[in-house]
Amino acid sequence: MSCSCCHHDEDEKDEKAACAACADEEDEEDDDGEEPAVLTRRIIIAAVLLIVAVIVQRLTSLPLWAQLLLFLPSYVASGGSVIAEAAESVAHGHPFDEDFLMSIATFGALLIGFVPGGEPQFAEAVFVMLFFQVGELFEGIAEGNSKRSIKELLDIRPDTANVERNGQITTVDPNTVQVGEVILVRPGEKIPLDGTVIEGTSSLDARAITGESVPRSVTTGQDAFSGCVNLSGVLRLRVSKGFGESTASTIIDLVKNAGSNKSHSEKFIKRFARVYTPIVVYLAIAVAVLPPLASGDFAGTFATWLLRALTFLVVSCPCALVLSVPLTFFGGIGSASKHGILVKGSNYLEALAKTQTVVFDKTGTLTKGVFKVTTVHPSRLSEEQLLHLAAHVEHNSTHPIAAALRDAYPSGNDGCTVTDVTEEAGRGVLATVNGHRVAVGNDRLMDEVGAIWEGCHTAVGTIVHVAVDGEYVGHIHISDEVKDDAREAISSIKAEGVRRCVMLTGDRKAAAAGVARDLGLDEYHAELFPTGKVEQVERLLSEREGGATLAFVGDGINDAPVLARADVGIAMGAMGSDAAIEAADVVLMDDKPSKIAVAVRIARRTIRIACQNIVFAIAVKIAILCLAVVGLAPMWLAVFGDVGVMVLCVLNSTRVLRQ
Repeated sequence: MSCSCCHHDEDEKDEKAACAACADEEDEEDDDGEEPAVLTRRIIIAAVLLIVAVIVQRLTSLPLWAQLLLFLPSYVASGGSVIAEAAESVAHGHPFDEDFLMSIATFGALLIGFVPGGEPQFAEAVFVMLFFQVGELFEGIAEGNSKRSIKELLDIRPDTANVERNGQITTVDPNTVQVGEVILVRPGEKIPLDGTVIEGTSSLDARAITGESVPRSVTTGQDAFSGCVNLSGVLRLRVSKGFGESTASTIIDLVKNAGSNKSHSEKFIKRFARVYTPIVVYLAIAVAVLPPLASGDFAGTFATWLLRALTFLVVSCPCALVLSVPLTFFGGIGSASKHGILVKGSNYLEALAKTQTVVFDKTGTLTKGVFKVTTVHPSRLSEEQLLHLAAHVEHNSTHPIAAALRDAYPSGNDGCTVTDVTEEAGRGVLATVNGHRVAVGNDRLMDEVGAIWEGCHTAVGTIVHVAVDGEYVGHIHISDEVKDDAREAISSIKAEGVRRCVMLTGDRKAAAAGVARDLGLDEYHAELFPTGKVEQVERLLSEREGGATLAFVGDGINDAPVLARADVGIAMGAMGSDAAIEAADVVLMDDKPSKIAVAVRIARRTIRIACQNIVFAIAVKIAILCLAVVGLAPMWLAVFGDVGVMVLCVLNSTRVLRQ
């Protein structure tokens, strides 16, 4: 399980970094199963051989060459694979990796006793290689646990689908099911493909998709998404998306491909490794050669300085950083996915951690995007009569407000005659209802028909006025409901340290002011066109301080220009909205704005753990390198500075999965 992170070119290192986090599933099985067992057997055999060699050495007075032969079996048992990996690296022209450095250091320790003035280091050389393998074992176990956690998270696609063909239920590979075919999902089974329920009622466990533990009910005509578990009734679904385009496949692809967008921290570590490792190797050569030359007694002091140089080499490889930092970011992305938050890359996770301004669209983001009648204020008519007239006039309109009026008075077949319908853009609709001319619209339409309208100051939202034959008969208040968790979202976001929450909307100022006041937003801007939203975001971006970032939260379709302009675009994914997933950097699969605070919290914890690894690894290595130069670092301490630090950093990285 050798680490070759320091000798590949940039593309290869990208692949290695990705491998450390989300290797191909087949490779994961091999790494997580066979290799730890092989390493364990090798370590046990090498340890037994080392103990036997030490006992024989203590009980006999063998010459140096015989002692070398005595310790060689344990050295080969513990380090044979490392030497083979080192030889392969050299053959490919990439010598600066951990296997090569460890091989040179321990090989030198075996031979230093033959240098004039040198003390035999046979047992020490074997111990270094043996401890290196113990470190590899612990690293493999920790990395394997992390991979399995991610694999379990992504194991949301079933391997089979029950499809109806020629009147028979056939179990097939989901990849072979075509759009429009009908599949059967029994209780306890995962839904293999996105589809619309054509028969049956059930509850679905959507935890793998949205991160929510509360089941959601579905019935005929509603959509059901792949990855959800059918908890109760039998469902028949008409497939709406192919296997590769399903919600589950999209989530898996996003998480697996998130490693392609590297964070600044990861890029820094790669650049650091490319420069740092060769410099340390050349410094080790200088430590071995220059002080003996300067002392005037090269032969007498060379062995002492050679041992220091070998210790210097052991601690030099920065694999703790190159392995643990990408693993930390991948763990953060996986942890976010558990909560129904899809982050498209570690760079966006890093940007989220620095968020100081969150800008919201209103409709569909902070509100449900579904208009409904909230209050009715009649004048000279009853509430039912007022709704009755408005619903008839708006009967054929496609406007969302018209739909709200029709929903409030659904009895359309009541014998009324509606003729001469005229829709005036930006004003409303006029129609003749049972011989009376009825106007339904805003205050400008009332002015047009000569009705003296009344204002409404008791509620916010859209006011629909109604006049009959030029006489004002009342108004209806229609509003878009605030989402249940919108208040919680704003308070939680501010609790995470975000300084500024702003709302941008194309809605009326009165409606925007009511929502902003209700939710506790810092500022709002209303009656904006899409270009106006971009201008406001540009202004907010210019007001940022230092490295702070701005996140914009929208529906991912109408707000695409602003999503693209913001440092982080967060879309309400609505479980399967292709446009939302395509437009944004982060997707909330359950449309809950409260998940924004969760995303920021996960991002900041991920960055904090990555920084802990960077500071700890660099500090320990620098300290041991300095001690090695002055002869105060024994070989075992050098091994801890490399392998021990790497294991500790990897273990620390796995904490992010336990968010």
